[in-house]
Amino acid sequence: MGKYLFLWEIDSSRIPVDAKERGAAWSLMLEMVKQDIKSGKERDWGAFVGETNGYSIMEGTEVEVASLLMQYAPYVQFKVHPIATVTQVGEIIKKMSG
Repeated sequence: MGKYLFLWEIDSSRIPVDAKERGAAWSLMLEMVKQDIKSGKERDWGAFVGETNGYSIMEGTEVEVASLLMQYAPYVQFKVHPIATVTQVGEIIKKMSG
């Protein structure tokens, strides 16, 4: 099971102009995120202040990660970065050292 950092960004072409509609859409997405955190799928989530993007951290298999991300399509785009732990980096360095 891997650990992943997601950098997410809302598709600005899909953001409603009307403030009430925009608030409703953000509320719906935030409730989905809260459910993902409550279920243990997401470890951490945050939005960058004043922007329409942010980050999330998840642990899971490739199938679990892809399934989670698909529920936000086509409204959110993601850049996904697999994370190596301190232990894993130590193992890599040990192999490099011979």
